[in-house]
Amino acid sequence: MVIFTCQDTFESMMTCIYVAWSARLGHSNIKLQTEPIWSPELFCEYRRVDPDEEKVQKVIRSIREKISEKSYHDIYRAAMSDSTDKLDIIYRYMILGFVYGERTSQMLGNPAVSAVFELNRKVANEAHLFREFVRFSRLKNQVLLSIIEPKCNVLTILAPNFEDRMPSEHWMIIDKTRMISVVHPADSDYFLTPITAEELSYMEASKDRFDPYVGLWKSFFQTIGIEQRKNPRCQRNMLPLWYRKHMPEFQ
Repeated sequence: MVIFTCQDTFESMMTCIYVAWSARLGHSNIKLQTEPIWSPELFCEYRRVDPDEEKVQKVIRSIREKISEKSYHDIYRAAMSDSTDKLDIIYRYMILGFVYGERTSQMLGNPAVSAVFELNRKVANEAHLFREFVRFSRLKNQVLLSIIEPKCNVLTILAPNFEDRMPSEHWMIIDKTRMISVVHPADSDYFLTPITAEELSYMEASKDRFDPYVGLWKSFFQTIGIEQRKNPRCQRNMLPLWYRKHMPEFQ
């Protein structure tokens, strides 16, 4: 068994798929995994793959033309999940897709298709919730900052929504789990960039302690609550505890 590995980024995964497919070792003789590899398998050959933009574009073009545009979006969201075997699942999905084309997404009886469907749904649901739960704080330089710790890599799914809502604001959303951020300069396109622990600490220390929006969130949360109908269990179902860490109304 030959195991192809790569970084946990979309570009690296698409390159890994291209290299594994081009190796012509037989689909049953290979496996794809994202790094880090915590438990190497015995009697397996590991081959690391680095991202290559030309190969990335070839794979994306093949998915869109030979399978469907919908499948491309499903695969992209599946690649953003936190599943350890997502890359191999996507590879098996594509093997089927290049045979059955646009019908592939409807073949939920196939394990690879149903697995991509579940990964896609998990990422889409988490991104949907973060559209509601993201809270911004104003820094001293008037930049709006939000810090989140999602299970899946949802930044690129969240960013277009906030770009549409706040096109003329300087804002940042930082994924503290993966130490990457999406940065949006006012009236410009957003971009992704890695962030260091020192930079994150500096920005957290630069928050305006007198930001009126923090007080507004807390006042709103207290005002709409009805003490007689307080139900913590129901509240946790609608807003799980792990979402609340960076929400000002719970601090």
